[in-house]
Amino acid sequence: MSEPSPSVPAIDDIVARLTKLHPKLIDLSLDRIARLLAALDHPERKLPPVIHVAGTNGKGSTIAFLRAILEAAGLSVHVYTSPHLVRIHERFRLGAPGGGKLVSDTELAAALMICERANDGQPITVFEITTAVGLWLFATHPADVLLLEVGLGGRFDATNVIDHPLASVITPVSMDHIDFLGDTIEKIAAEKAGIIKTGAPVFVASQKRNALAVIERQAARLSAPIRVAGEDWTATEERGRLVYQDENGLLDLPAPKLHGRHQFENAGLAIATLRGVSALSLPQAAFEAGVANAEWPARMQRLTQGSLIALVPPGSELWLDGSHNPDGGRATASALADIEERVPRPLVLVVGMLTTKDATGFLGNFAGLARRVIAIPIAAQPNAMTADAVADVAKAAGIPAWRRDSLEDVLAAVARLDLEPAPRIVITGSLYLAGEVLQANGTPPE
Repeated sequence: MSEPSPSVPAIDDIVARLTKLHPKLIDLSLDRIARLLAALDHPERKLPPVIHVAGTNGKGSTIAFLRAILEAAGLSVHVYTSPHLVRIHERFRLGAPGGGKLVSDTELAAALMICERANDGQPITVFEITTAVGLWLFATHPADVLLLEVGLGGRFDATNVIDHPLASVITPVSMDHIDFLGDTIEKIAAEKAGIIKTGAPVFVASQKRNALAVIERQAARLSAPIRVAGEDWTATEERGRLVYQDENGLLDLPAPKLHGRHQFENAGLAIATLRGVSALSLPQAAFEAGVANAEWPARMQRLTQGSLIALVPPGSELWLDGSHNPDGGRATASALADIEERVPRPLVLVVGMLTTKDATGFLGNFAGLARRVIAIPIAAQPNAMTADAVADVAKAAGIPAWRRDSLEDVLAAVARLDLEPAPRIVITGSLYLAGEVLQANGTPPE
């Protein structure tokens, strides 16, 4: 494979050129990525052992726990996730002893150029080209493990070019992306189960019964050993700690730093995966440190510094959460209810959403919990809901709602509410909005 060139153009310019190659109609297919990987001399065959993660909600958080535990055990870990929040670099974390780093400008620009040349102007989606870039980077940098997140679905996702993963992981499956994945939970589960490979162990989060049945049938067809939350392991909160138990014994661990009961389940899925892979043998100390220290931006993230903090009413809390579908909203609402029980504050939601999401199902989770919704448009997103439309959905759910045009206007409006005690402000509804917030706050992921 070619070595990175020391002289590279601006990354944004390369991405802009590649975006123009995007097919007019998205058809989920492995044909384009297979062609490009062949032109790159098959980097997908030269990777470290891969843990492949699919699902609707919780993929990123589960990967964050996997990475933190593996790194606490002294292993170097590559990570591929999507979408990015502020910079495309966030999709590519290169493993190194003592902890990985996001790809550098020079390395990323060089990899983009190599993949652009190999693609030779052929139609390619942005996700396909970034997946090829990631696989090329991960194949040319040593590491012990690669954590690979599915972008959309699984069966025809561009990441599904791994023939022999160390493990396949499926987080909770729910209704999302129905235009591409199907209009029933069974159809969506079948797409997610497409990452299961012959003989490779499968670790599955707690699922709706009909979704689990689909996943179990696919595992049986491929003779893939399957372990399921609630059947083969449990992960529960007890006295403020995470108690995990499987056939190999019990772990009494610190509570996750990530907020919400669902994070105990995500941590449990990560622990089950790492304890269930025979090639790995990790000390208990790694599980303790990993669970306690795992971080994942824009998932019930409390913002305590940055330029936006100065704009909120004195004594207020400012939180950021990228949940955007009904099940994600349910987890966020549950986490907020738990926080409210410990430290009561008026809850103000700042919400921006895309037209492709179920805003009614999402916002319905917050009825009776949120004092007010302030709707905001998402900039530079052609399929963003108008702020008026978001406000109308909130009102229909029984939550008083206003609209404002910018984050600064929103925070000024909250200050005028004169709430006592000072409010808990939660910005939510979209990862794209979360990215705008982190950029405006001057605290992009690192």
